[in-house]
Formats: sequence, structure tokens, C-alpha cells
Amino acid sequence: MTTPTHTGPHQFNMPAWISQAPFEQLLGMETVKAEAGEAILRMPFLKALAQGAGLMHGGALVSLADTAVVMAIKSILAPGTHFATTALESRFLHPVKKGIVTARAAVVERQDRVLKGTCDILDDTERSVMQFTSVFKIARDAPIRDVHFDNGRAPVSKAG
Repeated sequence: MTTPTHTGPHQFNMPAWISQAPFEQLLGMETVKAEAGEAILRMPFLKALAQGAGLMHGGALVSLADTAVVMAIKSILAPGTHFATTALESRFLHPVKKGIVTARAAVVERQDRVLKGTCDILDDTERSVMQFTSVFKIARDAPIRDVHFDNGRAPVSKAG
């Protein structure tokens, strides 16, 4: 096996704070909504995303869920804030055989620089096919907007 010559590091500029990076574009993700700590993304089941039995690959679904939580987080952080996934867990409930999957994500908790998110992946019949939870850490030097959580769920900006 020969080593590819273009293995990074790679530099690129995204068109906006809430937009798809090259990997997300490769998977065909579309951001439908990202505001107030919630996000909705869609992704088609392309042949390139199939595993050996012809079902949608679990890694593609996890990537969609992770990205959906990222977009929910970006909707409450200042543009350019650095943060990363530190943990994630997924529960696969049903196989995806066709259509477009929808990710519904929300930031559900914040403790200092740690944010927790959830995501439900739905098939094109609105059936839940995967449940996802994740933890993100914000870089130490990044400013964080003053946000609190209503009943531990939806983030709400604190008003003066």
C-alpha cells in the first residue's frame, strides 16, 4: 500500500459559522435549522453510505448525529469558538434501508466549559432509528455566552 501524498494538515475556510465542513459535504448533510441550542439536519441514504448488507452504515448515522449536536452548540457559542467531542454514545434501534434520515439535536446541559447534547435520528417514516448522546469541551480561552437551561433542556439566553 502506498501512502497518500495529501494526508494533511489541511487548511480551509468554511463559508459561515454554521455550515458544512468537507466531511459533512461528502456525506450529503444539509442543515435545516440551527438556533437557540437546537438543530435539525438531513442526510440522504446514498449508495456510498451502505454497509455490506445494504443498510445505512452506522458510522454515517453517528456522524450525522455528532454534526447535528455540533450545529446546536454553534447556535449558542460565539463564531470561531473552538470545541470538540470528548465522548459519545449511540443506540441503534432500527436499520435504515432507504430514504432521507433526519437528525433532531439539542444542547441539554452546560457545566462550565462542558456541554452535553442529545440527538434522535428519524427515518423517512418519522420512526426513531438511533438515539445519541454526546459531551463536548470548549477550549479554555474561548468566551461563552451567558446561557442557562430551562428545566435542564432548552438553553435560554439570560436577559437583564
